[in-house]
Formats: sequence, C-alpha cells, structure tokens
Amino acid sequence: MANAPDAQQPFRFLSSLNLTLLTNLRARDLAELVQHLHSVSGSVIYHHTHHFLVRHQYLSPEPPNDFAYWISEVLQEDRLGEQVAAIDLMQFRTIRALRERLLAVIETYLEGCRQLRVAPEGEEFHFQESVSFVVPTGREASGLAQFLSCMELIGFGSLAFHFFDARLHLERGHNDFSEWLDSTLGERDLARAISQIDPYTHTMEGLRQEVMRLVRARLEGRAS
Repeated sequence: MANAPDAQQPFRFLSSLNLTLLTNLRARDLAELVQHLHSVSGSVIYHHTHHFLVRHQYLSPEPPNDFAYWISEVLQEDRLGEQVAAIDLMQFRTIRALRERLLAVIETYLEGCRQLRVAPEGEEFHFQESVSFVVPTGREASGLAQFLSCMELIGFGSLAFHFFDARLHLERGHNDFSEWLDSTLGERDLARAISQIDPYTHTMEGLRQEVMRLVRARLEGRAS
C-alpha cells in the first residue's frame, strides 16, 4: 500500500465518565431475573456485562459478568453460571442481540429446572445502569504517527469508550479506531487487524500495547 496521507478529519480521542444508578428492580430467583431482563433498558445490560472491564483493568482474563457471578455465587447454580460466563461478548454487535442470548441461555436452563433456588435475604440481584457522560480528552491525531503518540498517553476510560462503548453500547458495530483508520486514512489492513483484536481477553494496558504494536509495525513498513 502506498503511503497514506494525513487525515483531513482528525481522530479526536474522547473518554466517558460513568454514573451508576439504581433502578429499584431486583431479582430473588432466576424467574425474576428473566422477567426483568426482558424489560430493562440496554444501559442496564451493558452495565452488568461491561462495568468490570476498567475497574478490574489488571486482570486477564476478565472477571465474569455480574449475571454469571450472581447465578454461581449466590444461587449456587454453577452449570448455568458457567454457561452465562462463557457467552462471547465479541460476537454481538448490538445490546439487543446480547440480551436475547442471555435470555436464551437462562430460559433453556429453566425449562429443565424443577425447583428455583432463592437468594438469601440481602443477596438479591439489584439491577443498575450506567449513565455515560462523553468528554473530550484534548488529544487528536491527523496521521498514524500522531495516533501512536496519543495512544501512549490516553487513559483507560478513553480506550474503553472507543473500543467497548462505540462498538456495542452505541451500536456502531466496530471500534472507533478501525473505523477512522479505514474510512479516513485508507489504512484498511491496519483497521482490520485492530478490529480482530478481542479486547475481552486483554487487560486495558495489554489492549493499548497491542494496538500500538500494530501501528508501529505499519509505520516501520512504510519506512522500509
């Protein structure tokens, strides 16, 4: 590929500040969990499957999602907990599809369940949701070299926003970095390589380093 020119539209690195709100909905057993999963907002689903990614930024693989943890640790339904924890978040492009998968797994399990286990008092599942406030970081890049420099400096909140929020919560279907690299810089191969990274198998720092590794390799390829 010939050297791509600097972008006319720079990439502006954003970050998000999340405020967690209680919904006043709770589940004592699997039937109530399913009932609420059908009706809660997408922000609730996203919160309980993603809020741990930045909070537990040094752990890999990531901790289980909140649903899997509660099912296993509180209800002691280990088999179902493992099934819910094994749901591959990378395969979903919308919250709706993720919700449907969660429901399918739990409802299938319920069909063969003769007696529901009830959570002890005080250990019910409390549904929460994240309200996100998107803020600029003040960093932007017009070309690959600037993009690499910014990647070294941005916080985990910015990484999470452009990788997770953009792809699933905002339902863009892909991360913002790949979209900009492809559509604005014409770096189709690099964009594809970054889109193929499974961010759920990396720590946040590991994710940053993998993106930087791919960008450096591209820059070195240009220079050779």
